[in-house]
Amino acid sequence: MYWEIGKGLPRATPAAATLPLVPGYRSVPSPLLSITPELEAQLAAWLAEDLGRGDLTAPALTGRQARAHWIAKQAGVFCGGVLVEPLFRLLDRQVQVRLLVAEGEQVQPGQRLVELDGAATALVAGERTALNLAMGLSGVATATATLVAKLAGTGVGLADTRKTTPGLRLLQKYAVRCGGGLNHRLGLDDAAMLKENHLAWAGGVEAAVAAVRSGAPWPARLIVEAETAVEAGAAIDAGADGVLLDEFSPAALAELVPLLRAQAAARGSAVVLEASGVQPEQLAAYAATGIDLISTSAPVTRSSWLDLSMRFEA
Repeated sequence: MYWEIGKGLPRATPAAATLPLVPGYRSVPSPLLSITPELEAQLAAWLAEDLGRGDLTAPALTGRQARAHWIAKQAGVFCGGVLVEPLFRLLDRQVQVRLLVAEGEQVQPGQRLVELDGAATALVAGERTALNLAMGLSGVATATATLVAKLAGTGVGLADTRKTTPGLRLLQKYAVRCGGGLNHRLGLDDAAMLKENHLAWAGGVEAAVAAVRSGAPWPARLIVEAETAVEAGAAIDAGADGVLLDEFSPAALAELVPLLRAQAAARGSAVVLEASGVQPEQLAAYAATGIDLISTSAPVTRSSWLDLSMRFEA
């Protein structure tokens, strides 16, 4: 049997996922994930990777209708349910999917998450791809929620980075939002961040900022990564919208942040101050320094998949 992925699939409409906030988490806008043609094509490619020329077990299932459900095998934050229906409908448009928990909702071991009805061939063919996506994204959301909880009550946001798996950036950043985090740049075209190499090659902070300002569209934000107090001060003088304070200790930031705030105020401007290079166990100490954001790749690069399972019903 050879699968014709996507044949006859009606145009998908944008799907919004709401974020029920767990008590104590910092309130952020609800994450939104639209099932675009590009995302549909990516789902189809992932299905094709697993199916190849066709599921060799399909003859044993042809003509049979089946029911199945997903359960959580460990506690965590669920993410990826919004992909289940579009993915299975690429295999069979008649598959029915019922989501029993919202994106970003905490789940417990044994909790039923999703129910599916449809051709047994489609349910078996899509099982592994759908679960792999949801387990990976739920792992990112769970890791994010754990870190966000450490910042509860501080007013400091937890932002992600561009350290994502190629091809999965949109989904992994979506998972960060489902876990209560904030998204930094999606790509190099979202905002300009001038790093050590830019500053060195351009001839300093002022020259680098001026060069970028001259060519960027006016809504674009400009951030300077500073490794010293001198660079941070120069970034504010040059009119940066944000300063990423990299590898500073909490003690150093506690002294520097008020000075940078005063410097920006003297210029009649505000600046977003962000700390990076922060270990998860240091979040509380950094949050107490007066910064606005802590950026970290940990939810993506250090997270484990959340164990989920698909159970077929007799």
